[in-house]
Parts: sequence; C-alpha cells; structure tokens
Amino acid sequence: MAIQYSAGNLNEAINTEIANWEEENKIQRLWQGDASLWTNSDESNWLGWLDVPAEQQEIPRIDSLTKEIAQAKISDIVLLGMGGSSLCPAMMAETFGTLAGFPNLHILDSTDPVQILHLEEKINLTSTIFIVSSKSGSTLEPNIFKAYFYKRLQEVLNRSQVSDRFIAITDPHTSLEKIAKQEHFKALFYGVPSIGGRYSALTNFGMVPSGLIGINIVEFLEHALKMRQLCLPDQRITENPGALLGIILGTCAKYGKDKMTFIISPGIRSLGDWLEQLLAESTGKNGRGMIPVSNEPLGPPSVYRQDRTFVYIRLNDAPDPNQETTVDQLEKLGFVVVRLNLPNKMHLGAEMFRWEIATAVAGSILGINPFNQPDVEESKKLTLELANQYEKTGRLSAMEPFYSKEGIALFADQKNQQEITQFLNKDATLENYLEAHINRIKPDDYFDISAFIEMSLEHTELLQQSRVAVRNQKKVATCLGFGPRFLHSTGQAYKGGPNSGVFLQITAHEVPDLKVPDHHYTFGLIIKAQAEADFTVLSKRSRRVLRIHFEKDLVDGLKQLAACLKKLGYTVEYSDG
Repeated sequence: MAIQYSAGNLNEAINTEIANWEEENKIQRLWQGDASLWTNSDESNWLGWLDVPAEQQEIPRIDSLTKEIAQAKISDIVLLGMGGSSLCPAMMAETFGTLAGFPNLHILDSTDPVQILHLEEKINLTSTIFIVSSKSGSTLEPNIFKAYFYKRLQEVLNRSQVSDRFIAITDPHTSLEKIAKQEHFKALFYGVPSIGGRYSALTNFGMVPSGLIGINIVEFLEHALKMRQLCLPDQRITENPGALLGIILGTCAKYGKDKMTFIISPGIRSLGDWLEQLLAESTGKNGRGMIPVSNEPLGPPSVYRQDRTFVYIRLNDAPDPNQETTVDQLEKLGFVVVRLNLPNKMHLGAEMFRWEIATAVAGSILGINPFNQPDVEESKKLTLELANQYEKTGRLSAMEPFYSKEGIALFADQKNQQEITQFLNKDATLENYLEAHINRIKPDDYFDISAFIEMSLEHTELLQQSRVAVRNQKKVATCLGFGPRFLHSTGQAYKGGPNSGVFLQITAHEVPDLKVPDHHYTFGLIIKAQAEADFTVLSKRSRRVLRIHFEKDLVDGLKQLAACLKKLGYTVEYSDG
C-alpha cells in the first residue's frame, strides 16, 4: 500500500517538510501525545485512536450477538446516528452489501420526514433491530429517531418486546447509556472517551454494525493493525504511509492546492463520504484547512485549475478504466496526483487508519487542532435554540424572501442580498438572480450545494447536473451535501475553513410531515431549523450564500434549477466514471 505521487513544483517543499519531520522527531512526538505538535491545547486528550486496531476485546460479544440476531430471524438493522457514528457503517453497508444469511443494514442520518417514511417502507418493523449510535449521547438527531421508532414498535409489537429491539453505542456516563440501562436495551456497547467521533470508525461505532451484518471484522482489523505497525515512529517518513500522505496533503494545502479531489474506484466509492468528514471537520478551522471534493463526476482536464490535489484511491482487484485514463492525463499535464492502492475491500480498515494518521500530520503542518469542531457545535446549539423556541411559542423565526414567484423563493441576509443585487445586470428573474450569485465565484474558489431534502437517487442525479454545470463553466471545485448529514461533516470546513466557498442552500416544503413523540415540533420543523441555523452561521462568517426554496413539487423545482443553468449557458454533460 505504498504511496506514489507527482507534485511538480511542490516536490521541493514536500522534501523540506519530510526532512523537518525527521530532524524534529515529529512522528515520535505524535505517538507520545505531544500537544505542542499542534496548538498545545487539549490535543493529547484525543489520541486514543492510535491504539484501537490492537484492542479487540469486544469481538466475542459482537459474535455472540450476531448469532442471537440470526436465530431471531432479524431481517433488517437500522442505525440511527449522525456524522462519525454513521458514516463508517454507511460505507460498510454500501461497500459489502447484504451478505447471505445476515440482515440488511440501513442508515438513518436525515431528519427529512420523507426520507424517514421511505426508510420505514423498506423494512419490516416486526423483524428489525435499531442501533442508537451517539458518542455524546445527547445528539439531537439519533435521540428523536429513537423516540419515533420506539413509539412505532410499540404500535406493532407487544410492549415488553420493544426494548429488546434496541442496541446502544455511546461513551460511558452519557444520557443514552442511562436510557439503555433503564429501558433494558438488548445490548449496550461503549465508545472510548479519548477518541473523537470522526476517528471512531475502528471502534465499536464502526465495528458493531459491521459485525452484525456478517463482515469479518477480525480480518478487517488485522489489516488495520498491520497499517498501524507501518505508521509507528521507528519507520522512516518516506516509508511511513500515514506520515508521508499527511505531509503531502498538508504541504499542498499550505501552498494553495487545498481542494482535495478524490477519484475512488467504484467498488469503494463510499469511502469518499467518510474521508470528507475526516478531512473537513479536522482541518477546516481558523481560516485554514482542506476542502474535500467527493463524488464529483470526472470531467476533461480543461475544467480543473491548479488549486486541486487529486487523490486516486484504486481498488486493485476492480479498477475503473475511465478513471485510469483520466488520472494519467492529469498527471501528464502537471497536476498534483497522489496514488493509493488497496488490494481489496477488506483493506479499507488499513486505509482508514492511514488517513487518520495523515490527517493528524496535516493538521500539524497547518497549525490547527485536528480534534475539535467549534463551528459544528455552534450550528448544533443554534438548532436546539430554534427548536426550543418553537416548543415554547409555536413559532420559528425565519427570513423573508427577496424573490418569490410560482412556488420558488430566494432568501439571503442583507449583506448577501446587496452583493447579489450588485451582480444583477438584468431583470429580477430567477435565472438572473442565480447567475448573479454564481458570478460571485472567483478563480480558486469552490461551489457547494447544501440540500436539506431527501437524499434520493433522483434528487442526487439532478443536483449532480447542476453541480457539474457550474464546475464546467467556472472551472472551480464543487461539492454536494445533504442536510443535516453534511452539518456533522463538511459543515465545519465551510464555516471555519478558508472563506473561498460560494454556497447554494436548497430547502423544500415536503409533505407529509412526521411528529416527534413527546414534543410539539415535527421532523419537518427540525430540518427547517437546521437549515436556518446553517444559513445563519454561514452569514455570520461572511460566506457568500443564497437559499432557494421550493414550495411546490420538489423534483420539478430541481429540474427547473438545472434548466436555469442550461439557459445560462452552463453545460451539463459529464462522465460518472
């Protein structure tokens, strides 16, 4: 799993950084927990993940529970979580699929009521187990997911059976631990307090759901342990796969090539979603950081600028010919290209550990704390304030649109509205306002679509068209995330990282809605509050942001958005390789 890279005029800077890490024994200091390697604050309290692959005490319990679930003829497992507690299980479910004789694994990490209903249609409630996964135990989303499905099970099962259909994964001494014990959940697994959510993939948060669907987690963790050995301080930097990758990425970001663009073999494509959170939430703060670009369809080299660092993660037993050709072209044209090779899917655990080391190293080079997420916390806090406001008053404060016609409305704070109006050289139409907003994009910026709607295949395809249209016209990196999922992932970099993003937030009036048990608010109200909180924090950070709201048919609205971009001359042809 050696690294190959070509960095052009940055090779000298990378070699200088390698020498610096060797001379100052920085890898040894990392393994010793030396906080001065970063910002000299609390970093030493968050390095428990360094030892995780070597610790497998819970595997017998997971094996026993797996057999018990099989005997009970459980057809489905639904993981209720967000961010670090859900992205690894989601990657494992998509990568390995449903194995013969084991349940299907579904992930719920959206408060969109339509998505919740569609998930419920896919499962048989009477033969489903729910995993409530939350490190802090107090995260809003998994708690209200649990409340909803606990009530639904009470409607279809004998009440004495309901608690036996729930498993909890949380840190010791949390409110979720208390609930799991009081309500006699089937099982309770603990997280490690010294490991942050996004570094917890190889702990119970990732391994319990993976084991329950039949993945050989012993073999999976053995590969991770071998990678850990290669990343120890007794290895030279050039032979240390985690340290070398971190130095390459950190140096590239430091010199302006901060759009980390993943090209990943289709068989492990969902690794990109996990990497998005790890890089964005770890490094995007204090006006610095990396902007991960995941699932952006391939384009011709002419649509890319030199602010990109391309990371090609190749599955050796199932490479994609189109990706191979594109990466070769990019390398020949002088773009920074990093090549990583996985023998097969079971080596994903090793790759994840490599990236955890790399992220910690890159964070040191960028001079930030890679283990906190201050701007994510601000959005969470504001969401709770808005939800509590609704509980007390029955109202949710919101902006007024500055444009509204035929079921489509545009929203912006005063500063953004003034700037968009300055770019408006034509009549005040939807197409012209969108063009004015997009024309605020400058070279080496990035464009992001944040969609607080159901994450369906149809919605994704339509938004990919809009994303690629802007990429091809403006030649900037583009991102696409679904809320509230991305709030626990890339949201940190968008708010705390470089102020180089131009954001289009999408909201919709979706029906039917679902009530959250024991509260006055609904799931529809919560996702609305999350969008409002996201927009407010972006505005406070002086980000260039516009909201487009679809009051009527959402699919028609997304098609109209893509049509507007076509009308403006933005092409929508792309390769999905």
